Amino acid sequence: MSKVRDKKGSGSEIYENPEVLADKLSKTEEFVRTNRKLVFIIGGLIALVVAGFVIFKIYTTNQDKIAQTEMFQAVYHFEADSLDKALQGDGNNYGFLNIIEEYPMTASANLSHFYAGAALLKQGNFEEAIDHFEEFNSSDLLLQARAYSLTGDAYMELGNFSDAASFYMQAADYKSNENFTPGYLMKAALAYERLNDNASAIAAYDRIITEYINANEYQEARKHKARLEALSSK
Repeated sequence: MSKVRDKKGSGSEIYENPEVLADKLSKTEEFVRTNRKLVFIIGGLIALVVAGFVIFKIYTTNQDKIAQTEMFQAVYHFEADSLDKALQGDGNNYGFLNIIEEYPMTASANLSHFYAGAALLKQGNFEEAIDHFEEFNSSDLLLQARAYSLTGDAYMELGNFSDAASFYMQAADYKSNENFTPGYLMKAALAYERLNDNASAIAAYDRIITEYINANEYQEARKHKARLEALSSK
């Protein structure tokens, strides 16, 4: 018991004994004097890192403002289904691919990956579309799940039903909600059916039935689940 008290006492001695505290401070000052050059170098490096970070944030913020202006016309072309102009620009304004190249590490470049992926998917360039979707990252409720789902669509078109199912399930599991999750689960179930994985397909349909009874997909899920269960019982 006495040893424990001694340890506790030595641990708080620095704060309770002014002489011990003064000794510690003296040793610190001595270290600084002895290693003045090293301390200044380390301090200077820390200051440079902090300053560099601040400058980088200011630079990327300014770049993003410019990129947002460029994106306006690219989005217009995308919504008008002028996909080549949306991707490559129209001669006066940048397209999504230009924005990604010219304004990397900006929020606009990140969002351009999503739009570029969607445009390339519509054009049938499925592998390129997947590359862009995988570069996109967002905490947005709708966009990230949508990117996963579109990636699944691209894999379905390529006949890679396993990866398609995986991405559809990622979409379904990302911030699940009654408006979109049932649709993603229906897509996942279809991919599982293409894989002849009826158990996983039934599980996806069942999740719609049990968790989203008000969804538009509810009755369709019941019908397909019953069909697969009938097949499985034969």
